[in-house]
Amino acid sequence: MKKSILFGLFFMLTSIMFAQSPIGTWKTIDDETKQPKSYVEIFEKDGKLYGKVTKILTKGKEDAKCTECSGALKNKPILGMQILYGLKKDGNEWSGGKILDPNKGKEYKAKMSLNGNDKLDVRGYIGISLVGRTQTWHRVK
Repeated sequence: MKKSILFGLFFMLTSIMFAQSPIGTWKTIDDETKQPKSYVEIFEKDGKLYGKVTKILTKGKEDAKCTECSGALKNKPILGMQILYGLKKDGNEWSGGKILDPNKGKEYKAKMSLNGNDKLDVRGYIGISLVGRTQTWHRVK
């Protein structure tokens, strides 16, 4: 009986911790079509957050390559590509990192913040945060 109660408490605490964290898998939405575009898994490494594309949801683009990217990412598969990196906790948001738009091959400064438990506002910008765009990603359960 004690083991069941302890397991239940551990499970609840773990659920609460991850519900208040961007760590996990998120569904991205295409800005133009408003359709689900991909899954991005956000993970922590050395106290910073990173994200990689784990699934492409757009039919016919599952094997898309980053043709607009430069350097080492040029013509690499988008599936499995790390597109978010180096974000650090800063109050109620994570900032100081970068995000890659693999469709345009451009890299932007990034910040993100939770919008409730199941939404993540991800902002990519140039220079200052006012010059950019925000996407709302949805937690995959």
